[in-house]
Amino acid sequence: MAVSGHRTAPEHVHPDEVPVEAALAALADPVRLTLVRQLAVSADWSRSCGSFDVPVGKAALSHHFTVLRGAGLVEQRDEGPKRVNRLRRAEFDARFPGLLDLVLRGD
Repeated sequence: MAVSGHRTAPEHVHPDEVPVEAALAALADPVRLTLVRQLAVSADWSRSCGSFDVPVGKAALSHHFTVLRGAGLVEQRDEGPKRVNRLRRAEFDARFPGLLDLVLRGD
């Protein structure tokens, strides 16, 4: 694993390796759904972890991002002291066509 400063770089799972149950479980949580929806309307790599409006502490937020990475939904990288995020929209859509559209629509 690469190390940036004192932090271990995040591990990512490609959406092709994600079972549909894991994707659905990741999107079923209200906090994670909020994170995905906020990322969907943000430019890639423009949102640091602390910039999201969610009602959880830092440790819980870290857990939610770990679940989203494990479901192939989010990619993260370190930029100086911040960890920034992007929604893996194209990759996830290729694996689960239409799923994100349904979730983001909120019907």
